[in-house]
Amino acid sequence: MALSVDSSWHRWQWRVRDGFPHCPSETTPLLSPEKGRQSYNLTQQRVVFPNNSIFHQDWEEVSRRYPGNRTCTTKYTLFTFLPRNLFEQFHRWANLYFLFLVILNWMPSMEVFHREITMLPLAIVLFVIMIKDGMEDFKRHRFDKAINCSNIRIYERKEQTYVQKCWKDVRVGDFIQMKCNEIVPADILLLFSSDPNGICHLETASLDGETNLKQRCVVKGFSQQEVQFEPELFHNTIVCEKPNNHLNKFKGYMEHPDQTRTGFGCESLLLRGCTIRNTEMAVGIVIYAGHETKAMLNNSGPRYKRSKIERRMNIDIFFCIGILILMCLIGAVGHSIWNGTFEEHPPFDVPDANGSFLPSALGGFYMFLTMIILLQVLIPISLYVSIELVKLGQVFFLSNDLDLYDEETDLSIQCRALNIAEDLGQIQYIFSDKTGTLTENKMVFRRCTIMGSEYSHQENAKRLETPKELDSDGEEWTQYQCLSFSARWAQDPATMRSQKGAQPLRRSQSARVPIQGHYRQRSMGHRESSQPPVAFSSSIEKDVTPDKNLLTKVRDAALWLETLSDSRPAKASLSTTSSIADFFLALTICNSVMVSTTTEPRQRVTIKPSSKALGTSLEKIQQLFQKLKLLSLSQSFSSTAPSDTDLGESLGANVATTDSDERDDASVCSGGDSTDDGGYRSSMWDQGDILESGSGTSLEEALEAPATDLARPEFCYEAESPDEAALVHAAHAYSFTLVSRTPEQVTVRLPQGTCLTFSLLCTLGFDSVRKRMSVVVRHPLTGEIVVYTKGADSVIMDLLEDPACVPDINMEKKLRKIRARTQKHLDLYARDGLRTLCIAKKVVSEEDFRRWASFRREAEASLDNRDELLMETAQHLENQLTLLGATGIEDRLQEGVPDTIATLREAGIQLWVLTGDKQETAVNIAHSCRLLNQTDTVYTINTENQETCESILNCALEELKQFRELQKPDRKLFGFRLPSKTPSITSEAVVPEAGLVIDGKTLNAIFQGKLEKKFLELTQYCRSVLCCRSTPLQKSMIVKLVRDKLRVMTLSIGDGANDVSMIQAADIGIGISGQEGMQAVMSSDFAITRFKHLKKLLLVHGHWCYSRLARMVVYYLYKNVCYVNLLFWYQFFCGFSSSTMIDYWQMIFFNLFFTSLPPLVFGVLDKDISAETLLALPELYKSGQNSECYNLSTFWISMVDAFYQSLICFFIPYLAYKGSDIDVFTFGTPINTISLTTILLHQAMEMKTWTIFHGVVLLGSFLMYFLVSLLYNATCVICNSPTNPYWVMEGQLSNPTFYLVCFLTPVVALLPRYFFLSLQGTCGKSLISKAQKIDKLPPDKRNLEIQSWRSRQRPAPVPEVARPTHHPVSSITGQDFSASTPKSSNPPKRKHVEESVLHEQRCGTECMRDDSCSGDSSAQLSSGEHLLGPNRIMAYSRGQTDMCRCSKRSSHRRSQSSLTI
Repeated sequence: MALSVDSSWHRWQWRVRDGFPHCPSETTPLLSPEKGRQSYNLTQQRVVFPNNSIFHQDWEEVSRRYPGNRTCTTKYTLFTFLPRNLFEQFHRWANLYFLFLVILNWMPSMEVFHREITMLPLAIVLFVIMIKDGMEDFKRHRFDKAINCSNIRIYERKEQTYVQKCWKDVRVGDFIQMKCNEIVPADILLLFSSDPNGICHLETASLDGETNLKQRCVVKGFSQQEVQFEPELFHNTIVCEKPNNHLNKFKGYMEHPDQTRTGFGCESLLLRGCTIRNTEMAVGIVIYAGHETKAMLNNSGPRYKRSKIERRMNIDIFFCIGILILMCLIGAVGHSIWNGTFEEHPPFDVPDANGSFLPSALGGFYMFLTMIILLQVLIPISLYVSIELVKLGQVFFLSNDLDLYDEETDLSIQCRALNIAEDLGQIQYIFSDKTGTLTENKMVFRRCTIMGSEYSHQENAKRLETPKELDSDGEEWTQYQCLSFSARWAQDPATMRSQKGAQPLRRSQSARVPIQGHYRQRSMGHRESSQPPVAFSSSIEKDVTPDKNLLTKVRDAALWLETLSDSRPAKASLSTTSSIADFFLALTICNSVMVSTTTEPRQRVTIKPSSKALGTSLEKIQQLFQKLKLLSLSQSFSSTAPSDTDLGESLGANVATTDSDERDDASVCSGGDSTDDGGYRSSMWDQGDILESGSGTSLEEALEAPATDLARPEFCYEAESPDEAALVHAAHAYSFTLVSRTPEQVTVRLPQGTCLTFSLLCTLGFDSVRKRMSVVVRHPLTGEIVVYTKGADSVIMDLLEDPACVPDINMEKKLRKIRARTQKHLDLYARDGLRTLCIAKKVVSEEDFRRWASFRREAEASLDNRDELLMETAQHLENQLTLLGATGIEDRLQEGVPDTIATLREAGIQLWVLTGDKQETAVNIAHSCRLLNQTDTVYTINTENQETCESILNCALEELKQFRELQKPDRKLFGFRLPSKTPSITSEAVVPEAGLVIDGKTLNAIFQGKLEKKFLELTQYCRSVLCCRSTPLQKSMIVKLVRDKLRVMTLSIGDGANDVSMIQAADIGIGISGQEGMQAVMSSDFAITRFKHLKKLLLVHGHWCYSRLARMVVYYLYKNVCYVNLLFWYQFFCGFSSSTMIDYWQMIFFNLFFTSLPPLVFGVLDKDISAETLLALPELYKSGQNSECYNLSTFWISMVDAFYQSLICFFIPYLAYKGSDIDVFTFGTPINTISLTTILLHQAMEMKTWTIFHGVVLLGSFLMYFLVSLLYNATCVICNSPTNPYWVMEGQLSNPTFYLVCFLTPVVALLPRYFFLSLQGTCGKSLISKAQKIDKLPPDKRNLEIQSWRSRQRPAPVPEVARPTHHPVSSITGQDFSASTPKSSNPPKRKHVEESVLHEQRCGTECMRDDSCSGDSSAQLSSGEHLLGPNRIMAYSRGQTDMCRCSKRSSHRRSQSSLTI
């Protein structure tokens, strides 16, 4: 039996009673008469007129202003392709540089090489890129054509029917009819759905990557249409905001002919590119079309980030330009000096047509430009191409690492940014979210408190202690039950329905496909879109073992709830029975959870309003429950009371005698839908159907059934967040079952099987500003308007009714007691690491709600400041609340998180956790994951005052500086003490035992008070920072502050939409594919599935990518400078005439073939240290943080080495062939061969890992050089006239001098580098060098060396006398803080507090019932923790904190003390 009061009937009563003007009926909103229209401002808002007969003229006039739905993503046409592509390519300064050189070489006075040869490389590059761009654009053209020619049904005004047309024919204002599995062609406002509840299901994978279905509802007033949508009866005008790229934001209103307005938002907007699912038909009107749709406006391509190596390389390129200019100046000056040695003009100096010669100054300028042409290779333009290829190879191997693959989610790492992989090896700060990042984000109901009474759920806690066994068993049982019962249901559905004849819940057929099971096969890195991820798939995550004490009280509360009626409403009392009922009703109703059945289709029938049936039913129900209550007074409920089945039969019989039709309408429990916006999926077992006909099950047995029996699967819950799903499961464990949810109603089944249908008047969704959610419902029994609210305790506690305003003194005392005890329980939950939520309610009068609803409608229909107005209306309603209780939900740590954090800390990375959770909860999780250790000194700052905050920061800094001075020996020079350096993250002076905890209010004081510098200085003394109660904006501000002020490499990692700004603000953003959608992944640079993958991603792949690319860049710069200098040295012997001794084709082949592949293989495959050693020795990661492989010094050392090697490679052959009669190319061929051999051997010396690819590439490049040279010299007779390189290589191979210089010269050239590398490996203190030697040992010896290394690297314990926590227990008053900032090095004087006073304060209160920490939870402090607040600083020693010990708990929970200041 369903008890409900329809919301539309009550709204009609209000209008009639209060004299409201008649509004269009919700069931017939299209039949309103047309009235005058107002003028609109088309420049600031979008006005949409429907394309029907009435608005035809307006539509014709306005639609011309808006673009059509034809999309064109191509850049070129057949006529514009060539000029536009060339124009785009010459926007790259590299191509302009080459074009400049080509133009110079075409000038007769500056021709160095053949003109055609100089132009050929540039032409080839331009042609290849042109072909690539043309093919890509042609693919876009074909895709556009397919999209624009897709079919859709558009309403044709003349024919007054829907006609099949193409997407390109859609215009703003057209009515579109879509069917299941069709793609939405434009941004459409939903006006009709075949679903009776006015819901349309969407798949948005093409927009946000989420495979779960989303729900959209029709505009208010159109949800209960019983006939097909008629466009000709649509007489409304739509006004909305201008097109923008916000996918989740949309606002507007619909203006009716009577000038009334109905607001709507993104919940009614179907976005282009989405797919209609599970909805037979939907009709809407086009709001945005073509390139103005939100999908097209968001199609801006990936973000481009420039890595740190690339920024360093750009600076070094300017140094190379400087070297080139210097060499060209030397050449120009040398040329002028050379010409000056001739008394007359030299014979090779040719005059112009007039017989005159160039002036010396002009000749020198021409020579300067000529030298640029000659030495152009010094600027490594090809380096950028090589880097892109190397990054592609690195990302390929990174994406295929099996250690970064998660079998549970069937996902591997995603590399979304291809150009910053090397930055993974240089991270210095990590900013992490907590929920879903460090924890599983799979919430499990743990315990609760109701009206000040705590229910510890010890049996549930014991069950949670063995998660692995229960998980495995639960998964097998879930799969077996889903498959077996579905088969049994399919075989004999009639029999199954007959067995439930006495049930008050009835069902009918639907088009929704039942869920058969959750098992699927996995494949590496691939997720099937047809099966979205299902959360709470195991019994450990969805089942809750009820508390026996609470279960008994729930029985009384359920009986009390049934005795209510509209003539006997609930009294304004704080009785435990009524509060328990309201508490579980709030858990069931106050959420956005949608319901579907797992074994049979859901019911789509909405309860019709019927006052007569309602009144009769309530009277019968009241009489029956009064008789039932009398029976319970005389005998035991469990032994003699009528069974729930009998109760259901009697209720059904009484209602049946009234009216059979009304009975059918009133006894149906409407079913919910299967998807919602959040996409958080969970399946559960329904225990209610165990009450079968003739079973004789008593109400008490029914109440205890969820804890002992296993019934068949019934409902599948889908929630926006795991917290909501956990609370619904908890309520279900006590038989308060959420049966269905529609936009108008919520149906709840009580423990005895009766269904209550609440009219859903309004839903105030959760947001990060309010930190709460509320629903406004009409109670089906009392008719009262009730507001149920849940949210963060820090917010809800401030919104409670002031006990001082209660006239009754006893009630005031009771309210204060409940509030104090609930806060005490909340602190206990937080210290246990549980997520806390407060539950409250409020009864609103009809008059107050009528006024509030009017304000709410005005806010929804407003375009200007809509969000602010909606926030204001929510704040007007959510006040003067009555506290019902609070819940504690456990969110387990992910596997491997503590080890990962400890390893990252050893690697020199400072970790900050930025979370919006309660401070005590966050601190407990920080201890559990080793972010804070038991012996750490934790500074907690909580203040809103800027002056107080500044004083606290100064005091904490002063104390930490003193402690640092005690630990660091004095530095003296000639007897004088040197000043200390400012600590940095890589400095050994950082105090490893200090941690900082700060909240959002303090962060506001820091940012507003310009205290960022002192705050950052304090954090540099702390190895861990924990920011609690922080908003998404504060998270991004912190990341930007650290990144810009400290100039460090930052990484942000998160899993939710509230982490997007933080992820985008960091140098590297990492998203976790978790339970909260794909927003974080879509905005990230890399996506992983588990936090533990961060360890190998940074320490191994990050180190490899940085080391490979850094050394490749240095080698590339060295290679070009070394080769170009050979031509420069030759200018001293050719009169600086820009002549070359090497054939130009040989010069082109040198960079194109002979030396191009070895650096690529080196940059992709080389491993300086093995992965096992890198993971075992995290300290090696510091080499990347310090940029040891590539910095200013390594660049200049390579340049000096390149100059030295070029000198050797040039002058040893010069001396060998001096005095001979060889020609110029015969002299240049040995030099070219020697330089190639030297450069390849240099590359071989840099390689740390040898594979077959390394050997093949090096040897192949060397052999290719000889093969190409022999063929070229044998066939090129007149290639380079007048001195042709014909038969040069063949002649050199028969000359013994050639072999001598080719063997001797590379040895001499590479001897200094070999000596340096040997000395560095033998005597160097570099950690990398030491690790490379360890890596070459056998496995047994390597493990022993690693253990010895770690024992030496482990820091010595801090002497007890030097710990700042051993100062006397003391405090500073607010006056002391506000007086002045400490200026001297001595700490300020403090007032001492006796230990006995502290002990009495901490341990003098009564113990909690559930074996928790004894003493007042608000006055406990953990070992070595400093609590700094707005009024005083407290410093506690270890001995004092050990006076009151907490009971032992499991390893992942730690009782973290706190102090309210």
